[in-house]
Amino acid sequence: MPKGSEVDTRYTQERELSWLRFDQRVMEEAWDESVPLFERLKFAAIFTSNLEEFFMVRVGSIGDMALIRPNHVDSKSGLTPARQLALILQAVRPLCRSRDKLVSELEKRLRACNICRLSPAELSQKERRQIQRFFRDCALPILSPLVVDSHHPFPHLPSGQLTVALSLRREGRDYLGLVPVPKALPPFLALEEPGLRYVLTEQIVLSQAYSLFEGYTVTSQAVIAVTRNADLPPEDEEGETQEDFRAHMKKLLKKRARLAPVRLELQGTLDTPALEHLQTRLGLDPQRVFHSKAPLRMDYVFSLAQRLPPASAAALSYSAFEPCWPGALSPNETVTAQILRRDVLLYYPYHSMEPFLRLVRESSSDPQVLSIKITIYRLASKTKLVEYLAAAAENGKDVTVLLELQARFDEQNNIRWAERLEEAGCTLIYGAEGYKVHSKLCLITRRERGAIQYITQIGTGNYNEKTARQYTDLCLMTAHPDLGADAAAFFQDLATGNLTGEYRHLLAAPHTLRPGLLELIDREIGKGAEGFLFCKVNAVTDRVLIDKLSQASQAGVKILLNVRGVCCLRPGVEGLTDNIRIFSIVGRFLEHARIFVFGKGEDAKMYLSSADFMTRNTQRRVELACPLLDEAVRRQLAHYIELLCADNVKARELDEAGQWQSVSRPSGQTPRDAQNILLAEAAESPALAGKEAEPSPPAFLPWLRQKLGWD
Repeated sequence: MPKGSEVDTRYTQERELSWLRFDQRVMEEAWDESVPLFERLKFAAIFTSNLEEFFMVRVGSIGDMALIRPNHVDSKSGLTPARQLALILQAVRPLCRSRDKLVSELEKRLRACNICRLSPAELSQKERRQIQRFFRDCALPILSPLVVDSHHPFPHLPSGQLTVALSLRREGRDYLGLVPVPKALPPFLALEEPGLRYVLTEQIVLSQAYSLFEGYTVTSQAVIAVTRNADLPPEDEEGETQEDFRAHMKKLLKKRARLAPVRLELQGTLDTPALEHLQTRLGLDPQRVFHSKAPLRMDYVFSLAQRLPPASAAALSYSAFEPCWPGALSPNETVTAQILRRDVLLYYPYHSMEPFLRLVRESSSDPQVLSIKITIYRLASKTKLVEYLAAAAENGKDVTVLLELQARFDEQNNIRWAERLEEAGCTLIYGAEGYKVHSKLCLITRRERGAIQYITQIGTGNYNEKTARQYTDLCLMTAHPDLGADAAAFFQDLATGNLTGEYRHLLAAPHTLRPGLLELIDREIGKGAEGFLFCKVNAVTDRVLIDKLSQASQAGVKILLNVRGVCCLRPGVEGLTDNIRIFSIVGRFLEHARIFVFGKGEDAKMYLSSADFMTRNTQRRVELACPLLDEAVRRQLAHYIELLCADNVKARELDEAGQWQSVSRPSGQTPRDAQNILLAEAAESPALAGKEAEPSPPAFLPWLRQKLGWD
């Protein structure tokens, strides 16, 4: 950094505004005419869900910082928390207006396909009777209407719950009425008509709410939702707890539900006294109140997808896709035997997760298997993996599961699986004190003819069978003895609370990952203009790594970053980052894999990792980066990188100002959508799936030089 300056922001930008630009690109997919119509509505729903989590986590966290450390200066933007909040709220409003316009346009077009979200006022007499029956028989028995007055205090409104709010008048006095919409109710009522015509449940309750307040006149009404701060890490609690950690997490989840409000949303109109009453009770100023024309919660869209008539689904959704069995593995031989012969790299969601699950299932009953150890961060609500791990323990295997109970918003699910695994006889470890365990590692230890063998699986994504069909991730399965020995030492260190272990090949946060990455970047800096670096991550916020990348750029190293979301590093800044290019892909699947490549050709060091370039990953989590040692797998990864870099359909490039711009495609150039190409390759050709490539080193650098003008 320049002398005399505490914060150098010449090549960095504010993190939260960068995140909002990522969510804006999610919404751009919903504006994209090339995306099937119903899928566009899904992207609008994803944008809405993302924004809710953003307020819960990031806005909540910065709000806390504004109270605790108001003079703190952000290391990437030079802004105080109060100034950050002001810019965030200013940036969110136009995004919400764009979302409202988008949803309106999409729903108009869906109506032409007889997929209609209707208001109660639009219904026929027969349909009105249907919603009245639904209200009387299903909703009314579990509703809890309330008039806020001196005898009825303002209730707790849980984060995210939809509530009907009414301005009421009686005998010249104004009152506020509230009717929470129970989550036990379905999100919508499908009408008894051809096609898919439906009314959202909150609109049904809104239309009938007047009947709940006899003696009052309803002067205005709206659907509201409160968003609360959810940033409550256990390590921030005062004091230490000696109770069972699982019980401690259950208490924290209850406490999270009551944390301070950070946003109020309204769909509809409330009289000024009622709105001011809400703001006062919630402790929110007008800048935290957002009026919406679109539904406040759009998760119903994914339930709606299951009810689309077959012809509509075919015309309005992505073509059906089923993850395939990889060509590198024969389905007629045990996965165990094949991994003992050669490394295998799986690409989710193009490949099925089934080979890994089959490996665990085989191990659960294999007489040669002594133990299975695994770190788990997130699991699906229904999962075969837990079933197989439990079976292994019940079959007498030594099964150790490090289950992270602090996986935000998945804590309750993880607690439930922890209880099941413990009942089966597995040894449970709940993370590491003060750190989240975010690594994705499984070690199977065998004894064959008196010798110990290891099968190691390491991945970039969670052991979640649902998201493995939606996120792009990489999964390496290997019997390399050195990697197995490293994994065994890593698990031993975790079991004893040692986070300072050093390993022959693995880089592990919080102790060796960032120093190892810095050393690898220094290796490229030593090559000057011949140095090369490619990284694919979800976010770049770690100031130490950002500064090192700038140093490498100034030394002439050519740097290409594929960053899905937040990127606090600005490329192309003269004299500072002008050798850095950054691109991003938002498409059908969520890009989630982490890849690090240092150097080129046979000299290249290639890593898979669970970590992003974020301080929380490098300093406050247990993460791993694993090198690819097998040449065939390295060639596969090089091909994967080439496809990503060749994308000229979904890719966007980050400019010097920190804005995402469409990748220019010269006239006549073939459109290349990396995800679609990978889908086709996985389905039609075994090449990506492990077919032996020509025995040559990765050759993506010359191609990249031509693409990026680095010749």
